[in-house]
Amino acid sequence: MIEQRPASPSVTIEARSSHPADGFDRVAIVPTFRRPEGLLRTLASLAAQETSRPLAVIVMENDAAGREGLSAARALFETGALAGLVLVAHDRGNCSAYNAGVRTALREFPAMRHCLVIDDDEAAAPDWAERMAGTLERLEVDVVGGPQVPVFEGGAPAALARHPVFRPPFRRTGRVPMLYSSGNLCASRALLERMGDPLFDTAFNFTGGGDSDFFSRAALRGARFGWCAEAPVSESVPARRTQWSWIHARALRNGALSSAIQRRRQGRWRSGLKTAALLAAAPPRAVLQAVLQRSVLIGLYPIQVALGRLQGEFGRIGEQYREPEAN
Repeated sequence: MIEQRPASPSVTIEARSSHPADGFDRVAIVPTFRRPEGLLRTLASLAAQETSRPLAVIVMENDAAGREGLSAARALFETGALAGLVLVAHDRGNCSAYNAGVRTALREFPAMRHCLVIDDDEAAAPDWAERMAGTLERLEVDVVGGPQVPVFEGGAPAALARHPVFRPPFRRTGRVPMLYSSGNLCASRALLERMGDPLFDTAFNFTGGGDSDFFSRAALRGARFGWCAEAPVSESVPARRTQWSWIHARALRNGALSSAIQRRRQGRWRSGLKTAALLAAAPPRAVLQAVLQRSVLIGLYPIQVALGRLQGEFGRIGEQYREPEAN
């Protein structure tokens, strides 16, 4: 069962650059956990950003014991190759890391207007920050998402990119009704301050879904959402994530999280009715998707989500992030 939990201020700043903090109105935050090589690729892509406004970077090391990310990134900041800082979020969990990063960005960078988010298994094109922040301003929205394009390791078929687990939810730039992932994001400072602290509910630390819960709460407060199709990030997908067991578990988890979040906002009865409707509609939808996509794996997704929602109605949500080797 997902229960709301308070945030912990257990954060220490371990390295920082000498750049004046008040000179940055764009800050990119990067949570990291035991991916030092991936983190260095991410940071290299941020160092290569071509922007009209200065960009600072905050790395949130979420392995307080091992600190491989801190060790990999420290020199980049202390030598001035990157502006910003590296902190250790001592409370493990992705929501704890995001909260630490946003909290630090708001406090340490008083001129920040746009907060960007990218994960440590992703890399951005040189115009990423400019396009994301520019789209947010042009669309007059509070937060913008962008595509996470999978780069499969181990020779997975390219068609796997069409699976809903990996496929971006939107194709075109413009306003959208909702966002679902924090892996490629640009939010306004005004929204972050309006939503308060903690931004992400740490009850979702190991299940995932803290970003979806945040977007759901933001929508209730009148937040406007946008999509920038021209600002993709490439996401490295390890071979284990292309296996049936991982995709099946992720699909079930997606369904369970959707019911858990809906119950929080609309109550158990409405969530239960939607789950029942999806269970009834799942078989014909599965057949249609299998035919249209020419993939049994993709066709199974509506059934898996519906079954996951049923599990979620009884408080069963898979913690795919509890064991780092399995996520």
